[in-house]
Amino acid sequence: QVQLVESGGGLVQAGGSLRLACAASGRTFSTYTMGWFRQGPGKEREFVAALSWRGGSTVYADSVKGRFTISRDNAKNTVYLQMNSLKAEDTAVYYCAATPLAASVRRYEYHYWGQGTQVTVSS
Repeated sequence: QVQLVESGGGLVQAGGSLRLACAASGRTFSTYTMGWFRQGPGKEREFVAALSWRGGSTVYADSVKGRFTISRDNAKNTVYLQMNSLKAEDTAVYYCAATPLAASVRRYEYHYWGQGTQVTVSS
């Protein structure tokens, strides 16, 4: 069982940066692939980024590639999402998720989810 709690969301101007954090409980955190998803107003939840449990494999959505960076600290049971050059279209609730499978972009392959943190980018 893995429990996830996101933090770090907020209001930022376009072009600015935010770093989201996701704290996980559970002794097996280090063996899970961690992902970030987001859900904008009136939109479906979409994949943002994923990082394998060893940290050797990352996957990014095309819309955030080059601007967002996912990382993890297994000693702290925490995964991060550094978001730079934010745009208005990045406005969404951001969710942290965990899967025992390899890095995946598929929402249904993630077994555990956090409650989400709101990111609002003003233009």
